[in-house]
Amino acid sequence: MYEKSIELLNKSVADELAAVHQYMYFHFHCEDQGYELLSSLFSRTAIKEMTHIEKLAERILFLKGEVIMKAAEEVKPVQDVAEMLRIARAMEEGSAKEYNEFAVECGKNADAVTKQLFEELVGDEEGHYDQFDIELENIKKFGDSYLALQSIERSRARGED
Repeated sequence: MYEKSIELLNKSVADELAAVHQYMYFHFHCEDQGYELLSSLFSRTAIKEMTHIEKLAERILFLKGEVIMKAAEEVKPVQDVAEMLRIARAMEEGSAKEYNEFAVECGKNADAVTKQLFEELVGDEEGHYDQFDIELENIKKFGDSYLALQSIERSRARGED
């Protein structure tokens, strides 16, 4: 009865796993480059995506499905911060669009709880999109100075230890 919902939920698990891997990769590289604020943003977002996986998995199990823990994509090896933010923004935009479609599909299949879960996830993904968009706009507005300030802040904080 809930096969379509389970399929959509597992597709979402795969997408969220890919996002966690990508954001942690970005987190490591931003931290290595001295961009603590962006590093923290990617880390916090990855943790939020992990909570999405947990909610999706719980729903799959409730519906008596099997949780498939395979990431949808491989990590893109990118070290340019602006490109990281563009990728992250596009991922979040795609997820929000897809989760809206999944919510509609679940509603058509009389699965109101899964529909509601997808609607909740849309709001989270739109929030992530906004955060990445703001950071990308800051880089466009202020250029390398914006990133330099983050690097200087890291050096200052380390000097106080």
